[in-house]
Amino acid sequence: MNMPENAAAETDRYVTFCGIDCDGNANLLIDMLNAHLQAGHGDPLWQEYFQQKREQQAKMNHDNLYFVGAQMNSLYSYLEQCEDEEALELLWRLEQECC
Repeated sequence: MNMPENAAAETDRYVTFCGIDCDGNANLLIDMLNAHLQAGHGDPLWQEYFQQKREQQAKMNHDNLYFVGAQMNSLYSYLEQCEDEEALELLWRLEQECC
C-alpha cells in the first residue's frame, strides 16, 4: 500500500511503536502526578496511596510506563479529582498508544 507523500503518518501501536514516545509521555505524566502530590491536591488517601505505590515501584525497579499501565484506573480517578484535563488527556493517550 503506497501512501501519498503529503499524507500524515498516523501512529498505530498494533503496527509499530516507532514514532510513539511511550517512555517520555509516561515520564511526563509521572511529573504531573508528583506535582499534584507535592502540592497536596486531592484526597489525602490518594496521596498516601500513590506515595506507597511509588515506593513499591522504586523497590521493584519498574519504569514509569509500567507504573502507569498498572495504575491506570487509580490515576484516572485521582486526576479527575484534581481536575487536571491536560494530565487526563495524556493518560488517555498513553492508554491508547502504549498500554
